[in-house]
Amino acid sequence: MAKGAGAGGLPGFRDFYPEEFSNRAFIQQTWRDVARRFGFIEYDGPPLEPLELYTKKSGDEIVGQLYNFTDKGDREVALRPEMTPTFARMVGARANALRKPIRWFSIPQLFRYERQQKGRLREHFQLNVDIVGEPDVTADAELVAVAVECMRGFLLGPEDVRARVSDRRLLSAILEALDVSEAQRPEVFTVIDKLDRQPADVSRDKLRQAGLDAEAVEGILSLQRLDNPDKIRAAFPKHAGVTQRVAELSRYLDSTESLGIRDWVDVDLTIVRGLAYYTGIVFELFDAKGEFRAICGGGRYDTLLAALSGSDLPALGFGMGDVVLAEVLKARGRLRTSPIVLDFWVAFEEPGQLSEAMQTATTLRRQGWAVEYSLHPMPLGKQLDSARKAGADAAIIIRADGSLRKKVFESGEEEPFTFPNG
Repeated sequence: MAKGAGAGGLPGFRDFYPEEFSNRAFIQQTWRDVARRFGFIEYDGPPLEPLELYTKKSGDEIVGQLYNFTDKGDREVALRPEMTPTFARMVGARANALRKPIRWFSIPQLFRYERQQKGRLREHFQLNVDIVGEPDVTADAELVAVAVECMRGFLLGPEDVRARVSDRRLLSAILEALDVSEAQRPEVFTVIDKLDRQPADVSRDKLRQAGLDAEAVEGILSLQRLDNPDKIRAAFPKHAGVTQRVAELSRYLDSTESLGIRDWVDVDLTIVRGLAYYTGIVFELFDAKGEFRAICGGGRYDTLLAALSGSDLPALGFGMGDVVLAEVLKARGRLRTSPIVLDFWVAFEEPGQLSEAMQTATTLRRQGWAVEYSLHPMPLGKQLDSARKAGADAAIIIRADGSLRKKVFESGEEEPFTFPNG
């Protein structure tokens, strides 16, 4: 979207010239329009938080990825790398007073000190959408519908973007059915997360190294083929835990049908989401051609609020960053700009009519029109050239006798002008 900072700018940060800023405004306005249509309310928090807020959630190892320092009050602080800890803190502070379910969204600028690569910078803007206080899978379906509706808002279709959905509880039940121990599961989850990105032989070797027997190894490698509830049931017909979780997944898929997005959704049990705090249904949005990183990701995190804020409430949410999204929109020809477009340019024939041009511009502006004029006298032809370059639809020309004429640039037609709206 925007190029990296120019001379003197920090690596991984962007300058937003007016054209790039209009792209950013277009993305963020679409996000806001969709979130509000779904009944979500916007909030924000400080860009600087106590360092402990992030280490409490992600461990001390996250410090290497943060912009952190000791402030003048000897407090350990960090620029926010994500919004969920701030969200959890804010919800926890007023949990008893807030109407449930809580439906909030935000568009923060986030910062991470990490290696730059395609689709990832050291700062980005991100749509965060969260629901708190509803444990049923209908909330999970509502959440993915928001993400999909954002894609529709950018004029993308299911042939452009796919929502790949899994369930951490279902995966745990499958691992139990395959006799994978609790101690083995973290390593197995890591392999599952990479099944579609590494050769099967590599995955097979890693699973064997984790201590799995041949039947369990082949069962995990088969997860890629289990792309609907019927196939999952057939693969594990006698395991009560799998049966229960598949029933919930089926209800979720029925809800996506009711919400009009079922044709966007693929069941993909290899979607694990690397963050350990996810507890239920998870999803990621990918471009259908596989050219880019994930556009969006999220899911249910029912235990996180209790861990971070002491409020034991079910919760789920997703984040959608602007960097990958802008690359996808540009590749699909959907990155539309929304620059300020002038409705009128007030021009004048005589140098002494500058004051009259100001008065005319003021009258039009107060009626709600976008208006510009030359801030110093210049020949009428140059004024009209400036009007065209500024993107004005028409010029209001003050003739030498004081009469007003409207010149429409696209048609070249000129006619007498009277002020709109009386």
